[in-house]
Amino acid sequence: MRNVSSWLRQAGMNFANSIQRFMMGRYGHDRLNVALLIVGVILTVISMFARSKLVVLVTTMLSYVMLILALYRCFSRSTYKRYNENRRFLLMLDRLKDRNNRYYACPKCRQTVRVPRGKGKIAITCPKCREKFIKKT
Repeated sequence: MRNVSSWLRQAGMNFANSIQRFMMGRYGHDRLNVALLIVGVILTVISMFARSKLVVLVTTMLSYVMLILALYRCFSRSTYKRYNENRRFLLMLDRLKDRNNRYYACPKCRQTVRVPRGKGKIAITCPKCREKFIKKT
């Protein structure tokens, strides 16, 4: 019995080491991957309870696309691209959560400018290029 348990422990360590070697240099998971997986699972549950064949087909295909995309991002070796995708996703989430401010792009340099919401028409000065433009908040 002692030999079997030591053999199992050694096999588990070998398996863990091989997974670590496989994942070396790959991106792994992040918040965007978690969101993709959650949306994929929700679409799968919707497809299980839907009655229309068209709805079942569309939700099943979309759930597969979400799950495959999450796996692709997890095993990708282009870490810089995946990092930028996640950064843009997190910025978008922050903007959705921020109900007190509006975001505008400067017409000259495309710098994002945050202004308070509910102030009417205001003159906005870009902090980067000093371009002035008027927007309704």
